[in-house]
Amino acid sequence: MLLFVGLGNPTPNSQNNRHNIGFKIVDAINLKFGLSKQKPKFKGLLTTGNIKETKVYAIKPLTFMNSSGICIRELLEYFKIDPEDVIVFHDDLDVEFGKIKAKFGGSNAGHNGIASIDKFIGKDYSRVRIGIGKPKDKISTADYVLNDFSEEEKENLETITNKIIDSLSILIDKKLDLFSSTVNNN
Repeated sequence: MLLFVGLGNPTPNSQNNRHNIGFKIVDAINLKFGLSKQKPKFKGLLTTGNIKETKVYAIKPLTFMNSSGICIRELLEYFKIDPEDVIVFHDDLDVEFGKIKAKFGGSNAGHNGIASIDKFIGKDYSRVRIGIGKPKDKISTADYVLNDFSEEEKENLETITNKIIDSLSILIDKKLDLFSSTVNNN
């Protein structure tokens, strides 16, 4: 059993923010693999189904980024899922736009959604860090992540999403290094 978590903010005007790339990835997984219709549960939008004979839950927390851990802890406790079986998709300023890095555990690197999850379930889970790069203009980090993707970035989002979807079976097998090298070399 695995839990995919897509981080983002639930307001309609946040839909195309850089900070919401996790939501976009979970939506793409739901669509590609025909997971159930999203239902409001555990302070999030939950879907379920099977991918490669693996029972999968996917959630988009509706608690806002800074409180994502509340939603995840409730779901883990209810379904008896171990934190080691959680894979979180999120934006990362320290990764070049379009690059993807998967890792297990580690620092939150100032990402408030990850900090919240660490607080509620610990650090022993996997993360798929999707690069959004750093702001080129003199704009605050908070404003940058809460701004929509540029037109050029939007054109590349489908490619990034497809790379993750095409390599999802590697991620399900928890081969994080192989997943990272595969998605970045396609």
